[in-house]
This record gives sequence, structure tokens and C-alpha cells, in this order.
Amino acid sequence: MSLDSHIEKVLWTAEGISARVAELAAEITDDFSHRVSPPPVMVAVVTGAFLFAADLVRLIPLPICVDFVRSDSYGSSTESSGSPRISLDLKLDVKGKHIILIEDIVDTGRTLSCLITRLESEGASSVSVCTFLDKPMRRKVHFKLLGSGKYYRGFECPDDFVVGYGMDYAELYRNLPYIGVLKPEYYK
Repeated sequence: MSLDSHIEKVLWTAEGISARVAELAAEITDDFSHRVSPPPVMVAVVTGAFLFAADLVRLIPLPICVDFVRSDSYGSSTESSGSPRISLDLKLDVKGKHIILIEDIVDTGRTLSCLITRLESEGASSVSVCTFLDKPMRRKVHFKLLGSGKYYRGFECPDDFVVGYGMDYAELYRNLPYIGVLKPEYYK
């Protein structure tokens, strides 16, 4: 059985995703091309952002460092627990560095707020956010970027449960090349 049959509708195709990622990479490149040292640290919030992060960093022709952090807040649910937990921490020292957090989706804002606070306490000089999808209508916490941080957004997402392009339900659907709305019978 094809996973495509589990999708109610496709919101963004692989081609549309690719084009938007290229635009975001160009914007980041433009914003950071004048900064010489230290290079920005691209921090992917895994597992959901792994495809987006891989595609994004390959299109940035500047010196960058890459690291990963895992923050769990959904588990096998369609709703955030409200209490993000860091289960994989950074290996790079972020003190005095410009950080760009790469997120798959910003929903309540709790995970970002937690990560930004943590990066600030570790001495990051600025924190920007590059999210593939944004659901501003679901925001519960209005996070504040650090220093000269900037907010980069791929697409504003409707208030539907979406999967694909790294995003999952119960660890499935990450491999879909597009973003689609999951049929409710597969998660309720």
C-alpha cells in the first residue's frame, strides 16, 4: 500500500519545496555573506528538520558549521506535550557565535523558546530561526530572537496535521517528498 493514499491533500509539492528552500538559502547567504568570523552555526532540530536542513545547507556557499539538537515534544501524538525535552545536545561550543536554528515547523513556540534560552545561556551572540513551516495561529509562547537574530519562514501552514519532507506521525511519513495533510483516520 502506498503512503500517498494516506494523504488527504498535498499542500506543497517537491518542486515547490525545492524552489522555496533555494530562496531561503539565498536570503541567508545574502544576510551572512558580510560576516567573516566566526562562521554561523546551523543547528538542525532533529528529527523533523533533517531533510530541510540537508537541502538548505547544501545551497549556502559560505563557511558554516553544522550541528544537531533533538528536542522532543510530540512523541506519537498530534499535539505538543507543552514541555519540550532536549534528548540530544549540541557538540559544538556556541559561545560568541551566530546560531541559525533550523526547524521543520514552528507551532506553539515552546520548543524554540526553550532552545533560544538555552543557547543564550551558553553564550551565543545571536540566534536566528529558519523554519520550513510556520503555524502562527497556534502560537502559545512568543519567543524572542537573540541579538541580531532574524526569522526566516518557508511557508505559512494551515492548521492541519501535516506530514512529509521529514515530518512524521508516529515516525512514519518522513520519506514523502512533499508536504501533505494526513487523513484523520490514520492518526485518530
